Amino acid sequence: MKKLAIIGASYLQLPLIEKAKIMGIETHCFAWEDGAICKDFADFFYPISVVDKDAILSICQKIKIDGITSIASDVAVPTMCYIAEKMGLIGNPDNLYLIDKFQMRQRFNEYNISSPQYTLAQNDYFDVILKYPVIVKPTDRSGSLGVKKVERKEDLFNAVERARKESFTNQAIIEEFIGGSEVSVETISWKGEHYILAVTDKITTEDPYFVELEHHQPSQHSKHILENIITETKKALTSLNIIYGASHSELKITDDGSVFIIEIGARMGGDFIGSHLVELSTGYDFVKGVIDVALGYFEKPKFKTSEFSGVYFLCQESKYILPIIQDKGKYPEIITAEITNNELLDIKCSANRSGYFIYQSNKKMIVNKEINNI
Repeated sequence: MKKLAIIGASYLQLPLIEKAKIMGIETHCFAWEDGAICKDFADFFYPISVVDKDAILSICQKIKIDGITSIASDVAVPTMCYIAEKMGLIGNPDNLYLIDKFQMRQRFNEYNISSPQYTLAQNDYFDVILKYPVIVKPTDRSGSLGVKKVERKEDLFNAVERARKESFTNQAIIEEFIGGSEVSVETISWKGEHYILAVTDKITTEDPYFVELEHHQPSQHSKHILENIITETKKALTSLNIIYGASHSELKITDDGSVFIIEIGARMGGDFIGSHLVELSTGYDFVKGVIDVALGYFEKPKFKTSEFSGVYFLCQESKYILPIIQDKGKYPEIITAEITNNELLDIKCSANRSGYFIYQSNKKMIVNKEINNI
């Protein structure tokens, strides 16, 4: 039986463990025990921090794992790369490009990839500021943690300190604000060849936090813009030395059609994008694909269906979807729905969401905010 190491044990990794079990693969899960939902589902669980590379490596060497992976977790990426490299397993090179937004921006500049102007928030950053408004974010977090739009110089210090508090390394980056619509590109790579699985349209809250409230596949952008999105994404993936496995690229499309790479995660997209939406909209089993790659096997993606799929998230700003979740049986399009917190919170990051519903349909599901209907 093949042995697969999984870094992380939150709900994000559950589809990975469930799929591995269906495939007859033995799962070894590593994470802090607190909040480790996957503890009761994995074959073996080890209460070790996902950033403790050497402790995890020692166990992986002892049990002789055949592959290592994770989905939807940026913090797991360095450990995955490190262990794969040390053990001669399938994985990407162990470098900072994949996890540090400042290093990533520098790499994009070297390869002439269209992305926002930027500066590291150092002690003298007030004197080298970009044109306002700007976006401030931690260099090493995801899920909108610590992200804020700043309109004027007087508010920059507090935004930087807020971002630094969310950073594992106490670092923040200040970026040029790019307006327009937002998309992500879901990709799987094998030996440096990048296969585009889906382009996802995203709806976020207004400034200053820009937290994602909706995801929809396929993207409704024009063919010309989609071609530019795909071209820039493939160039950016290559620049970061992403050779194997899933990736989740986030881009902005300006009103004049210009495409900017915002950031890339060398992992599957979270928020059900990779674990649910890709398969619902294309028929391609993305989770299985990620496991296959980790174990050294790859089959070129085949799309078995062409549907619309998406997810709506519940919070105070999107309370109009609460009746839909509560009465989900009325909507045949809804695949699954859940209320995770009875209190509706004002949203500043993804952790403030209180529920969601996922749909699949022959058309994009649009919720009428005025009458709580579709």
